[in-house]
Amino acid sequence: MEENFTFGTNLERAYADGETYERKIYCLAIDTPSIGDNPLSYIITLFLIDLILVTVVIRILVFLFEYLRQPRIVAEIIGGVILGPSLMGMHKKYWATIFPAWSLLSLQPMAQMGIIFYVFLLGVEMNLSALRRIGRKSIFIALTSVILPFLAAGLATFSLKNITVFRPINREYSSMAQFLYLGVAFTVTAFSTIARILTELKLLTTDHGKAALSSAILADLCSWLLLFITMAITNIGNSLNIKVVPEKTLIYGVVYIFIFIFLIHPGIIYLLEFNSDGDHIENSFIIFILTGVIFSGFMTDAIGVHPIFGAFMFGLTIPSGPLQVAIVEKLEDYVSGILLPLYFVINGLRTNIWIFNYEHKHWKYLLGVIVAIFVAKVSAILCIAMLQNMKAHDGAIVGLLLNTKGLLGIIILNIARDQKIFDGESFTIMIIAMVATTTIIVPLVTRISRFTKGFTIYKNRTFQKLQTNAELRVLVCIHNRRNVPPIVKLLEISNPTVASPMGVYALHLVELTGRASAMLVVHNTKNSNHVALNRTQAQSEHIVNAFHNYEQNTHGVFVQTLTAISPYSTVHEDICNIAEDKRVTFIVIPFHKERTFDGNMEVVNADFQSINQNVLANAPCSVGVLLDRGLVKASKLKDNTHNIAMLYFGGSDDREALSYGRRMAEHPNVSLTIFRFLQGDNEVKSTTSNEYKTPLTVTTNIEMEKLNDDEFIKKFLSRYRANKSIAYTETVVNDVNETSEAIQAIDIKHDLYIVGRGHNMDSQLIAGLNEWSEYPELGAIGDLLASTDFGGTMSLLVVQQYTGAGMIDGFGTPTESQMSDRSQSAPFNPMSPSNHV
Repeated sequence: MEENFTFGTNLERAYADGETYERKIYCLAIDTPSIGDNPLSYIITLFLIDLILVTVVIRILVFLFEYLRQPRIVAEIIGGVILGPSLMGMHKKYWATIFPAWSLLSLQPMAQMGIIFYVFLLGVEMNLSALRRIGRKSIFIALTSVILPFLAAGLATFSLKNITVFRPINREYSSMAQFLYLGVAFTVTAFSTIARILTELKLLTTDHGKAALSSAILADLCSWLLLFITMAITNIGNSLNIKVVPEKTLIYGVVYIFIFIFLIHPGIIYLLEFNSDGDHIENSFIIFILTGVIFSGFMTDAIGVHPIFGAFMFGLTIPSGPLQVAIVEKLEDYVSGILLPLYFVINGLRTNIWIFNYEHKHWKYLLGVIVAIFVAKVSAILCIAMLQNMKAHDGAIVGLLLNTKGLLGIIILNIARDQKIFDGESFTIMIIAMVATTTIIVPLVTRISRFTKGFTIYKNRTFQKLQTNAELRVLVCIHNRRNVPPIVKLLEISNPTVASPMGVYALHLVELTGRASAMLVVHNTKNSNHVALNRTQAQSEHIVNAFHNYEQNTHGVFVQTLTAISPYSTVHEDICNIAEDKRVTFIVIPFHKERTFDGNMEVVNADFQSINQNVLANAPCSVGVLLDRGLVKASKLKDNTHNIAMLYFGGSDDREALSYGRRMAEHPNVSLTIFRFLQGDNEVKSTTSNEYKTPLTVTTNIEMEKLNDDEFIKKFLSRYRANKSIAYTETVVNDVNETSEAIQAIDIKHDLYIVGRGHNMDSQLIAGLNEWSEYPELGAIGDLLASTDFGGTMSLLVVQQYTGAGMIDGFGTPTESQMSDRSQSAPFNPMSPSNHV
């Protein structure tokens, strides 16, 4: 019965269903069916039907498993199992019609081509230059994740070699072959899968996320080395039936590796100069490269190593640059979406959960070995991580992540199954175990992360709470290199000094598409551990270098550069998580419009506006939206000096904006002018339409905010009266029209306006502006200043205070209860001449 569900590479085994020779020849016909013929009797037609069925089923499962945050490979393996004898194959008519044995004559060659080009893409996307920058911690973790579990697999295998399930079916192979393939299959690490998990769980910028990802690169390469040695020793994967002794296979393999490094790689670089025009690569050259993939697979197959090794090595020789990008863009979707599902259905046809013999305990021994390997790997990585001064929960997360299995593990098991190193029962157990271990990793990592993170408690979430000489931590978000100069200029005029240092976290936001190849590894300016596809790598390098130069040329500044790769719909979670992890006071996000050469503002990406709105709604600290209209150019025209105008209408956001402006005013090249707008009449009117607020409540809240503003301005003026770089003026207005006219009358000498967003403020001075607001993330006044009528050449910074802070001070002095403080001080009269600077 087992043989009916087991298919190999030999054609004779594809005819195990007892069909006649004539029938087999008929099935191989490539003519189109005639009228009245059964189209499923023709191999091409049946192949197309199988391809459609496999693609649809697996795509549906991938879509469903995305909601569970499971790796794609889990859905693909399960999809193959569903189509096989374990589920749908139990229906005899379906089995005989859709997947007869002779259907493998078309399915298996296409599936093999799929994995050959898949591993080629893995090599193309792997940047070996990153190995030079991997830290000692990651090296120890990576080697431990490969060596110790591999030895544990050998110990378990040889200790149970008398058990039937551990005896190879093909007597040409010893228990050594089982040990090698079992060890390699369950110690292999899937770098691309780990990167995807870290990205989706928002752990890519954490310490354990960076350690896991950088360790995975080296562990992946070590797994390929072990696989090469295993294939050479066992001399399998050779479909040409050329008998090569293991010693010669190893020698030929090493020679072939040197040919790749010293001949093929330089040759491709040389030929690329004649077949490219900037970023454009000639199609004929790409076809030449794809032919080279097939030839490399043929050569490694001839020396006794599976073709996937030659394809992977050839991928490593592809130089970084436009060629790398062009190959991935042309191949990725076709290989991952069409060819690879065929390989998973082949794997599913070999997996039959109903063939277990539950009367004996042999399968339990194998399952115990697999569990032992899993536990040994996690435990070993945990111990090494703790020896490298990592926390226990971080080490556990890294250990779990490095147990993630990818397609390479499935390929290894299928190679061993082809050669009868494992029987059908053992093969099925290992496939199920591989799926199970990969499936539990995401929930375990998520639970550990949430349990250990908790709620980060820190006080300095606003400028008002920040002590005078305390370190200011700022998270700046960057979409492209054009965002860098104005943000760096804003940081410069934020007055970092040795006495009042500033920590800057520069976060490059990269959109994560459906491709695994879009991954980047987090890096920083001092130790740039990154692996990227070049369409984003050049931009990331520019950003890293710009902030590195800023750090080198500025005293009192520490810079760390990070990269967040997420869908734009969820990237705000990365921003907020990093802000909380780094205990940031202020987040700076660029406006979604940029100035063109003709002075107009154009939308860079409409998704940027949604990102800004989500950050403002979820940020764990204060936020600033920066609209640049030439901040750097303005400073050059005025000998690097800046005139900043702060428009003060009242409310927590304005108090936060003025607290930030106060820090800027301490810079020797910055002057700050505060324009406070006061309501002319004494009647307090509310424009709030919230039906749940009573007039008394609204009036009370407005009066309380006014008291807070008066008290804040009083303390501000008393503290900075002697500062000649700060000027204060008041303007009395009665309605929104007078407010607009007063803003237009402000001197145009200012190159930066700072305003509060006013998201929780009710004021008669801006009543009605929100209804006409085009950019709600800027607030009423910010939206007015961003319009073409008020545009001019000045830049704009809109500040929103973290509302959970509940402070009114902001001058580095401890604050008492607001009610207690008000009971001891008389109401502040803002119109008093003594309060003008």
